[in-house]
Amino acid sequence: MSGGSGALKKNILGLTLAAILALAGFLSSSSATATSAGSTTKQNSIAGTSSSKRMTHLHHPVKGKSATRTASHKRAARHPWTSPAWFGDPAAGDEIAGEDMATRQAALNALGHLNGSVVVLDPNTGRILSIVNQKLALSGAFTPCSTFKPVVATAALKEGIITPSTRIRAEGRFMYYFGTNRITLTQALAESSNEFFAKLGEMLGFRRVTEYAREFGLGERAGLDIPGESPGVFPSAPPLRGGVGLLTSFGQDIEMTPLQLAAIAAAIANGGTLYYLQYPRTPQAIADFEPQVRRQLDVGSNLASVKQGMAAVVEYGTGKLAFTPDEPILGKTGTCSENGTHLRWFASFSDNQRLDRVVVVLLRGEGSMFGLHAPEIAGKVYRDLLAAEKTGSEASTIVPALLPGPKLSN
Repeated sequence: MSGGSGALKKNILGLTLAAILALAGFLSSSSATATSAGSTTKQNSIAGTSSSKRMTHLHHPVKGKSATRTASHKRAARHPWTSPAWFGDPAAGDEIAGEDMATRQAALNALGHLNGSVVVLDPNTGRILSIVNQKLALSGAFTPCSTFKPVVATAALKEGIITPSTRIRAEGRFMYYFGTNRITLTQALAESSNEFFAKLGEMLGFRRVTEYAREFGLGERAGLDIPGESPGVFPSAPPLRGGVGLLTSFGQDIEMTPLQLAAIAAAIANGGTLYYLQYPRTPQAIADFEPQVRRQLDVGSNLASVKQGMAAVVEYGTGKLAFTPDEPILGKTGTCSENGTHLRWFASFSDNQRLDRVVVVLLRGEGSMFGLHAPEIAGKVYRDLLAAEKTGSEASTIVPALLPGPKLSN
């Protein structure tokens, strides 16, 4: 009996020691491997194959680290807010002559050290008030992601493809948002339905989508004599894979600059006037500034319905972190990947007679990052500008702490 008791004690001690070592990450037995594989299989069965592939794409392995780290350590190492690719000094090399300093300070405060750009302009004149990270905004052209959807919406309304009350079948997730997946344009813009806008693209056809994209200025420089500005690209044919529906839902094969997106947002904000963007850099150029109209868009009253959808983006949709109590903000988010680099856009404008502004935010870097942070940055710009207007002083020079967004949005 005593011998059996001694053996039992040894077994208990052995099991306890094994458990301690396993928790410390020192064991890599076949049983631990089987447990890990079982967990992965369960997660895949819940998330589905496409979700599993997406997560593999969004999160890259960390090189040079021990393969025996615990899962929590791996998650911490891959956390987007510890990835240096997202951080730096975005204002390095900027030439600030001619900029509105209160506007620039508000943009600097909001962007902090994130790798990105902020463009602020007056939608009623086309004057650029500030560009943080001028090299990125002027010479860089990127996939617009879902920020192309307002252009598609305008085309579909003008061509009579849909009305504001037309309902089109969208992703199953809309059952959660609205109790149905047959949704209106406002709902599709608010929560950025890819299926809805892919269907609009198929109904419009590539030729008509191209006509409206060109009308809004894609494929040509947005600025008037701005050195180093890229014209971007609008493709001559729809994407080989996915066709026009992929172009109208994700902006596939389009290359857009932040300046072009700001010009589009300004045209929607002011009711259809596409201005040449001007960037006066000297006191004399500012004194002599006169707005220059590129063209008047033939979109009738359809922009009102597009604005309603963009207002819903901020009121309850993917851009709600841009919400500002004292200023009605309208906008459109966009998140996607381009050659392994993740892009987070937010194009917006205020609808206030006292302080009309367009604010475009672009964030980019390797590894995943929460798309909600782009509208949050724009919201901070608007709030800082309002505070400066109310006090009659320049915006605060305190750079706020970076706040992680809770989820990925589009």
